[in-house]
Amino acid sequence: MATPQPSPSGEPPALHARAMDNLRYIRETMERATPFTAVSGWGEVAIGLTALVAAPLAASQPTRERWIAVWLVEAALSLTIASAGMVWKSRAAGIPFLLGPGRKFALSFAPPIVIGAILTVALYRAGVPALLPGTWLAMYGTAVTAGGAYSVRSVIAMGLSFLLAGTVALLGPAAWGNAVMAAGFGGLHIVFGAVIARRYGG
Repeated sequence: MATPQPSPSGEPPALHARAMDNLRYIRETMERATPFTAVSGWGEVAIGLTALVAAPLAASQPTRERWIAVWLVEAALSLTIASAGMVWKSRAAGIPFLLGPGRKFALSFAPPIVIGAILTVALYRAGVPALLPGTWLAMYGTAVTAGGAYSVRSVIAMGLSFLLAGTVALLGPAAWGNAVMAAGFGGLHIVFGAVIARRYGG
């Protein structure tokens, strides 16, 4: 009868395998418990500043279609800034961007954004573009709040603030839409971005 060969470390195979399983479990538990801190505060501030530029530019457009186009360009620019900021902060901190909490953050953040894009098309086709500001703010707030479940408290607070701004835009006069967008995508990003940068390393 063959005798079980010891592992390279000299431990019996069963003990070695059990130790590796325990280490894997501990590592996975720590990943689940560690919040995603790679949200870039300075990136959020930059997004807020671009939104404050976009708001008056959008308001000056002669048609609703051009108003929408300005904000869609701003959304694309914001996504680029946010992604670049998180990648930079992740690398600087030596933490994986799309593994562990980062992956959970992204998977929670993405669905509300996709639904927001679908609602944009649906509301425009239905002839009610006045509902777009509130819808954008509310869906973005939902995305940030969902992702914030795997991040720090400031991110959750930011998401809830966007939900409140979206509610104001949806229930208030249509004329408030662009101003609430400026206050939300501009002001809230700057305020919470500064808080995140100060408390969580940039």
